[in-house]
Amino acid sequence: MSTDAGSTTVLLVGALLVRLVLTGDYLRYVRSGMGPWLLVAGALLVALGLVGLLTALRRGGVGHEVEHSADHGEGAGGGEGEGDDHGHPPGDDHGHLHLGGDRIGWLLLAPVLALLLVAPPALGSFGVDRSTPGGVTVRPGGAVFTALPAGRPPVAMTILEFDQRSADRSGASLGAAPVRLTGFVARPQDGTGLRLARYQIACCAADAVAAVVRVIGLAGAPPARDGWLQVIGTYQWTGVDGVPELEVTSSQPIPAPVDPYES
Repeated sequence: MSTDAGSTTVLLVGALLVRLVLTGDYLRYVRSGMGPWLLVAGALLVALGLVGLLTALRRGGVGHEVEHSADHGEGAGGGEGEGDDHGHPPGDDHGHLHLGGDRIGWLLLAPVLALLLVAPPALGSFGVDRSTPGGVTVRPGGAVFTALPAGRPPVAMTILEFDQRSADRSGASLGAAPVRLTGFVARPQDGTGLRLARYQIACCAADAVAAVVRVIGLAGAPPARDGWLQVIGTYQWTGVDGVPELEVTSSQPIPAPVDPYES
């Protein structure tokens, strides 16, 4: 790869990182706390790429490098029919090999440019049941959670916490208290209801695992797969498949949140 092709690649990768942070799209791939670090890394890569491009331009750019390679093939001390110092036979246009390599190097910009124009979506329903049968596996243990107060407004919680509370003494801490959950539709038809899910990530989307709840009692046609819902209801029981059930009292579709993952 030529110097200017490599520098341009570095520049565009840095610009991509800056764009992802400024638009908030980076939250589709990593935890929110990594935003400032990505911004700093992107700015440094942009600066490094610009320095490399300016250096290549001062030296004459890729055209100069190819010309130099061609001249080197006719190197001093190599008379007619003797080849060059690298062992290339007479008439071997060594410079054209460098030109072909440069062209291949520029092809590396294609995926970077594609990401600059179109950012891939966050993880959705496709991968929910592909790591474990029910996403996050929560096993019962000793008493962990205190009971939720009854007769109060719905308690907002993550789907992971709901799963953990349902495994804690068979949902004793949930009781009949209403809770509010937010997630995307992972399976529109799942027995008597649908599956609502939300991914948990430790670092980035590569280690994501979904927490899942079965929502029952929804009126009307089931929502579309990957559509986002906010539901209010009460815990019923945990099915034989290990997925806890929430009896819904109200639900509403919502836009996808800026941060699609639970922290």
